[in-house]
Amino acid sequence: MADLVDSMLDLMRRLPPTNVEDNVNALIGMCPDYADELLGSVDQPLKVLLDRSTGREYLACDYNRDGESYRSPWSNEYDPPLEDGTVPSLKLRKLEVTANEAFDTYREMYFEGGVSSVFLWDLDEGFAGVVLLKKSLGSADATSEPSGTWDSIHVFEASERGRQAHYKLTSTIMLSMVNCGVKSGGEADKEKIEVKRDGETMLSGSMTRQTEQDHALQEFTSHITNIGKMIEDMEIKMRNLLQEVYFGKTRDIVFDLRSLEDLEKARMQRELQKELLGSLGKRS
Repeated sequence: MADLVDSMLDLMRRLPPTNVEDNVNALIGMCPDYADELLGSVDQPLKVLLDRSTGREYLACDYNRDGESYRSPWSNEYDPPLEDGTVPSLKLRKLEVTANEAFDTYREMYFEGGVSSVFLWDLDEGFAGVVLLKKSLGSADATSEPSGTWDSIHVFEASERGRQAHYKLTSTIMLSMVNCGVKSGGEADKEKIEVKRDGETMLSGSMTRQTEQDHALQEFTSHITNIGKMIEDMEIKMRNLLQEVYFGKTRDIVFDLRSLEDLEKARMQRELQKELLGSLGKRS
């Protein structure tokens, strides 16, 4: 039934990215036997959960999910509790703890807030992991203030080759921004009932990029430095691509549709410039 899964994924690519979670749940409700395949193939906005034993927040996604439970990177425990949940080996768990501390500093430097989590798991040759970053602006119930969400999902594989390590990195960034206004007036204001919004603007989408690199490996903890540098470079490139290409193109389209200046005045100015240049050319 691979055709059915491909059809569901094809449908997800055509549905609004802002409703991805509701759309995935609807598809799972219709085809529950393919829930794991669908959840593993569709990137969804990261959920923020609370580790009750440590009091620290962490991010939940398909990579730290086992059944209906999610593993915390801080306590290494599942919530709801799971007796036979998958956990990394002792050596890899130590690296996971150090990586979470390192990327917590990275998050504070580049995002000044938000939540980060790192999860690692063993492979037959080497190991793999995911670095999650989430930053939200504005509250979910805000009706007039701009709001937005940035979700980064960096999945990597690491394999050691003597003093070298080979890394495969797949990075996905999901960005959602809403600038909305609430129409005021009458009883709606008094009762604080939200009515039709005027001038609401919503931009959302996702971007995925891949890269492979080799780096020197001095010790086992050098994996954190190598992976961290790759993720830092990738996020900067994707951030610039979002700003220069996607938002720049949106800005060009808007200005082509509706100018801020009087087009007649602009046309007269261009004609005057041509006339002046023509007069100067004749004198010379």
